[in-house]
Amino acid sequence: MKFMRTDNPAHYRKNIKLGAEVDIVKKRDQKTGKRTRGIVQWILTSADFHSRGIKVQLQNREVGRVIEILNNEVQPNEHSTATPA
Repeated sequence: MKFMRTDNPAHYRKNIKLGAEVDIVKKRDQKTGKRTRGIVQWILTSADFHSRGIKVQLQNREVGRVIEILNNEVQPNEHSTATPA
């Protein structure tokens, strides 16, 4: 089954950078749509596209699907040793 591609940049892995500021929806908040804002530490989805958003882990260790990319500029993080891709 093929999913229809969307215009939402948050559905495409190439648009999400380590260190970017994003809004995510955590699994437990899917029914309400409550957003959590944070900085991307890890990109967990390996596929190039996901119809519900790319899954990431934020610097505060919360995990969810990206709903909106707020700032794709790399944010400084003294705790991270990962190099932005």
